[in-house]
Amino acid sequence: MTLGRPDTASIPDSPGAYLFRDADGRVIYAGKAISLRKRLASYWGRPLHPRTEAMVSAADSVEWIVASTEVDALMLEYNLIKSHRPRFNVRYRDDKSYPWLALTVSETWPRARVLRGAKRKGVRYFGPFGHAYAIRETLDSLTRVFPVRTCSNSFFDQRARARRPCLYYDIGRCAGPCVPSLTGITKERYRELVDSFAQFLEGNHRPILQRLDAEMREAAEVLEFERAAKLRDRLTAARKAIESQEMVLGRADDIDVIGMEEDDLEAAFQVFFVRRGRVMGRRGWVVDKVEDIDTAGLVASFLSELYMDADEVPPRVFVPASPLDQPLQEQWLSGLRGSKVRMGVPSRGAGRRLLQVVNQNAREAFQRHKLKRASDFGARSRALAELGDQLGLEVAPLRIECYDISNLGPTDKVGSMVVFEDGLPKRTDYRKFEIKDVPGQDDFASMEEVLRRRFARLKADEGAAGSAAGLGSAGQPPPNPRSADPAPRPLDGGRARRRFAYPPSLIVVDGGRGQLSVAERVLFDHGLQVPVVGLAKRLEEVYLPGQPEPLVIPRGSEALFVLQHLRDEAHRFAITYHRQKRAKRALRSELDDIPGIGPTRKRALLKRFGSVARMRTASVDELAATPGVGPRTAGVLHEHLHSPVPASVRRAG
Repeated sequence: MTLGRPDTASIPDSPGAYLFRDADGRVIYAGKAISLRKRLASYWGRPLHPRTEAMVSAADSVEWIVASTEVDALMLEYNLIKSHRPRFNVRYRDDKSYPWLALTVSETWPRARVLRGAKRKGVRYFGPFGHAYAIRETLDSLTRVFPVRTCSNSFFDQRARARRPCLYYDIGRCAGPCVPSLTGITKERYRELVDSFAQFLEGNHRPILQRLDAEMREAAEVLEFERAAKLRDRLTAARKAIESQEMVLGRADDIDVIGMEEDDLEAAFQVFFVRRGRVMGRRGWVVDKVEDIDTAGLVASFLSELYMDADEVPPRVFVPASPLDQPLQEQWLSGLRGSKVRMGVPSRGAGRRLLQVVNQNAREAFQRHKLKRASDFGARSRALAELGDQLGLEVAPLRIECYDISNLGPTDKVGSMVVFEDGLPKRTDYRKFEIKDVPGQDDFASMEEVLRRRFARLKADEGAAGSAAGLGSAGQPPPNPRSADPAPRPLDGGRARRRFAYPPSLIVVDGGRGQLSVAERVLFDHGLQVPVVGLAKRLEEVYLPGQPEPLVIPRGSEALFVLQHLRDEAHRFAITYHRQKRAKRALRSELDDIPGIGPTRKRALLKRFGSVARMRTASVDELAATPGVGPRTAGVLHEHLHSPVPASVRRAG
């Protein structure tokens, strides 16, 4: 163990969170404790599990933050794990990107659509669903009942300009908000449709069914048989949508049911979201059990992952096993919900049967993951080990950085840095560079600028981390109790330590002997000893420092595949950035040089007039009538457009 034991008296006997850092200042583990003093003492007072022993051996310092309550310590631990992504904490990842049925309620005329990925502001989500086709079937039925729009904003604007609604309005599947003057729909009536749509998706079906049935009977009584037939079809579509949602409980209860399957290294979770007795959505996670954690601790950790950023917490939660500190978990969830939340393992009845179904889903998902992971993980491990042997490295390179330069003549010169960890791309660590100090087209000088900027940043951050006073680190004074905050300030010099500051195990530069020499010179100037190689495109030759002849790795080798994947990814990333810059320059308009005309006003002007040429024929009053453009800005714009300008600029506008 290289980590020195901190003075026990300096550690507060209070709830809080603690961090272990390695020699580079990277957080490798974050945890929480009811008593920081007792919890940290346990790392030195008894034999450790091999995984915990590996973590402590890799640690260089330990720090802590005091929290006011145990619930605050729980939230503090979650925020630290999310911020630093420590490699010795359990890692959660969705086993797939589940689709959601979403309502864009922040828009003037909200629309229903299928969305995946991170949640966005101003959007209400329902689900997630197991398959996208399940959403589309549900949406197909519900738009017959609630004719909200499903078209894109660009198509909506096109129909509005044409003053003619699309076919969906003609067949009664859309209320036609694109042309309200023609269709007669008002914002208030449309908002009622959207609210009813959301209410139905939340499981509150009865009021809507009763209303449709009453309206149908009323229309039949006054002999409006055509309207009654339409209402009958809507009622049938609503009942069909309800039948597509599986009824799993005899009562209209709101429950989240969590199923789990695990082994010594990994686990899989499945969650069924039951609302009013019906399964309204499901979602799955796969977990890497990097740290030493038992079933109770894993369930407690998953509850934090599931509910810390959740929009809704039900009054009951079924779990596969009682979580660690269950009273604390219930107290925290009750605070999120604003009322009592009960948690438990159902032992009989419909709840027990439902939990068995969810556990079976978790078991099947775990088996599918194992079959896929077996080949992938083994291949990556063999490839990295083989690459280390081919390059003569002492250990397999777990973090590799690759650099590439992209240009088209002397303009829009850019560089890219891509990062692979454990043989997989780590896109959050990718970086792109705009070449600033190289005149003309010079790939060697461009590569040197990129590398100097990257490693100057590394050295600067290492220096800042070394000089910053770590609160509560071993041998340091204890932290200020006033720092107890669920969202703490970073401990490394007043800002979060960026991934850009982590040193690589291997550097790959795209190119031959010249690029390699540049990289060697930059590393020497910065006092760094990091293995570096150059990879030439033509014959896939690998250039090593101090060796006149390139290394030829056999075709079909897994080590060569890793290098090719790195090089191709760096090239793709650089080309993408280069094209973005080139397109931005090509689309630059004369309006960009006018004071007071930003992107919003520019879009508004082009939307109204269509081109800069038409703006020149407009008067000041006509320009000022554009939304967001007042008389003063219109005067400046009018004066600029009627001043002598080069013809090339006019063509660009």
